[in-house]
Amino acid sequence: MTPQKTERWRAPAKIQQRARELRQEMTPAELRLWQALRGNALEGAYFRRQHAVGPYILDFYCAKSKLAIEIDGDSHLEQEQYDAERTCWLKSEKGMRMLRFSNQDVLFDLDGVIEAIRVALANAPT
Repeated sequence: MTPQKTERWRAPAKIQQRARELRQEMTPAELRLWQALRGNALEGAYFRRQHAVGPYILDFYCAKSKLAIEIDGDSHLEQEQYDAERTCWLKSEKGMRMLRFSNQDVLFDLDGVIEAIRVALANAPT
């Protein structure tokens, strides 16, 4: 009798593969924020980058705080409905909170972005 192998991933293999690719193709804004978040640098919070969840890929995710962070470029102006549905699904199905910042926010006001993330981490549900 072979032991059952539990599924490690919660996202389809195709989504996992795309997340791996996106880690290699990060935008300048994503790279800048990643430098501030990586290595538990912000309040000791562990963030993952390009994290696959269900049918979606999150730019950054802190599992302990259930906090997802999205960096929106110009393409997001044309997909507001998709972003709203995605946020709704992540909240209702996974209990996640979402913070959204524009590329401009990250590139020109990183301190403000970091402070907003710090506040969200402090107000994490218990």
